[in-house]
Amino acid sequence: MLGLGLVTFLVVGLIAGYVANALHGRRERLVQSLVTGVAGAFVGGVLFWGLGLRATGFVGALVIATVGSVVLLFLLDRYGQPRS
Repeated sequence: MLGLGLVTFLVVGLIAGYVANALHGRRERLVQSLVTGVAGAFVGGVLFWGLGLRATGFVGALVIATVGSVVLLFLLDRYGQPRS
């Protein structure tokens, strides 16, 4: 069962990263979208936990990861190194 949870986590991260990149007008590669989504899942988890919000199930995980990914990309655009 652990393997199925990991696969689901990666699928959620991939979808969330893709959606966040599309909302920011970026066209990233598959692996970059996956990394963005997985990192965004952690950011979203911390944000939702800090606000006292909960979401369950696949859709809830997708919402949390997408919100976290959007916030992460916003912060990277705002405070990250300038693009060349």
